[in-house]
Amino acid sequence: MPENRSLQHEFLNELACEKMPVSIFLVNGIKLHGIVDRFDEHVIMLKNSVTQMVYKHAISTVVPSRMLKGSTGEKHKTVAD
Repeated sequence: MPENRSLQHEFLNELACEKMPVSIFLVNGIKLHGIVDRFDEHVIMLKNSVTQMVYKHAISTVVPSRMLKGSTGEKHKTVAD
């Protein structure tokens, strides 16, 4: 994976590493809740009582339950596939 990762990758990676609860709003208005378990360039695996595969093209907004630490620019381990 290139050293210069996208903002999307860094955001999702921090959510997954921190196991932070998120709300995901889909383009059709449905709201999903859970923890980002894994992700790749096409999907996010969202874990709650079950694990859901959510296609990124169906996502409008991802809202973390609290402020992310990574906005300070520190490096994190990766959980992306």
